[in-house]
Amino acid sequence: VQLVESGGGLVQAGGSLRLSCAASDFSLEHYAVGWFRQAPGKEREGISCSSRSDGRTYYADSVQGRFSISVDNPNNSLYLQMTNLKPHDTAVYSCSATPDYLMPPAGCSDLGWYDYTFWGQGTQVTVSS
Repeated sequence: VQLVESGGGLVQAGGSLRLSCAASDFSLEHYAVGWFRQAPGKEREGISCSSRSDGRTYYADSVQGRFSISVDNPNNSLYLQMTNLKPHDTAVYSCSATPDYLMPPAGCSDLGWYDYTFWGQGTQVTVSS
């Protein structure tokens, strides 16, 4: 069981990147999925999540309107489309998944990083000014 990420890299401010996260040996169809990031010297930040059971999505204020989470069931993958990137978006980005039956009533926004079962290896995103 694993999540494998790709798509990180170096981009200029204002640019776009799409991160991909492919799941193997389990189906994302019954999992809540999320994206986290961690910059040097800072705590891990939950930036987006999606609950498969009710279709609700969540975005942190820091990325609202610029990032978009999506799930491709046939390809068993999730994505994070990032636009209008800013230098403070520089971080290691990680995808995650946890069984949907663990979803709290308020939705995936109430899940902490410790609630997620599976994690990708992380991919570096660097935004230059």
